[in-house]
Amino acid sequence: MEGDAERWDERYRDAEEVAPAPPEAIAAIDPALVPSSGRMLDLACGLGRQAVWGAERGLQVTAVDVSSVAVERTGRLAAAHGVDVDVRAADLDRLLGAPDPVTELDGPYELVVCQRYRDPRLLRLLADLLAPGGMAVVTVLSVVGAAAPGPFHAPAGELADAVAVDGRLEVIHATEGRGEASVVVRRRQGTETVA
Repeated sequence: MEGDAERWDERYRDAEEVAPAPPEAIAAIDPALVPSSGRMLDLACGLGRQAVWGAERGLQVTAVDVSSVAVERTGRLAAAHGVDVDVRAADLDRLLGAPDPVTELDGPYELVVCQRYRDPRLLRLLADLLAPGGMAVVTVLSVVGAAAPGPFHAPAGELADAVAVDGRLEVIHATEGRGEASVVVRRRQGTETVA
């Protein structure tokens, strides 16, 4: 965690202020499908753009990032917009490797957002992190259309393929291009959590 935390602290320390905004992939779906009550988890929350958007929308938001600078800035953004966000500094690599990551992350949630953090273990956990009817929006870097793909870019189709294998999830929207891949999924009603 320490190396990642220091690297992201440095990146976020002098980053420009952000305004609350939904994940870009949500623009492609019917707004009525997006939860406006219940709980939201923002993984790798960065400067808090999506976390504060969710809180303004009426969700009870938990935001997690490895960077203490990101955590502090997300808290400031929430305060500036008059909303509460439970912001936590935590190493997602450790949390996803825990014996029971869903409990570690206080699941289930009505909305899970993860923007530009890629870990196949997260994709396998999405259905368990979501309450029945809950939605997840995940965006990762992709080799598809990337000018200079690097080691953190997902291979073509990785994101959509990974979530499609879990029958509890319904893919609402998937796109890949310009160096990014996004998927919006919903947990089917009446599906049981796999322990």
